[in-house]
Amino acid sequence: MREVKEILDEAQEKMDMAIMYLEEALAHIRAGKADVRLLDGIRVDSYGSMVPINNVAAVNTPDARSIAIKPWDKGMFRIIEKAIIDSSLGIMPENNGEIIRIGIPPLTEERRRQLAKQCKGEGETAKVSVRNARRDAIDALKKSVKDGLAEDAQKGGEEKLQKIHDKYIKQIDDMLAAKDKEIMTV
Repeated sequence: MREVKEILDEAQEKMDMAIMYLEEALAHIRAGKADVRLLDGIRVDSYGSMVPINNVAAVNTPDARSIAIKPWDKGMFRIIEKAIIDSSLGIMPENNGEIIRIGIPPLTEERRRQLAKQCKGEGETAKVSVRNARRDAIDALKKSVKDGLAEDAQKGGEEKLQKIHDKYIKQIDDMLAAKDKEIMTV
């Protein structure tokens, strides 16, 4: 027989994973501001292995509209530039021989709406994960009743689980609202 606390902790851990997934997904959605995390998905060939750009160069944001990449090895300029061009970032890098600069263009109204819709989709995926964690925990609680857990303990566990679920759904909604505001701010 499993304890109610053990089941709730397991569900909460799954819900935490959904929140972490959403944070990661929202970080990679370009909101018109420069963010070094936009380059996280881009890999470059460094001595035979594919590594993130920040493993072969210093990456920073000198201002809100650009990302500066300063490779540690001069031979990496072409490789980094090609990787950025080939990526789904959709921005042409500028190379002056010292640093590679990526200018983040302002978003059009249509593109803002697309990004907001994409954020909503990511949020919905996270909410589904949270709901699945709740459902699995409720099933585990019902199974524990068959194994000898008191029904009162099961009902109390379900109530606590619902409160935890509501807290995570609200957190997801808050994250989406903040990202939506960031995207829609001109």
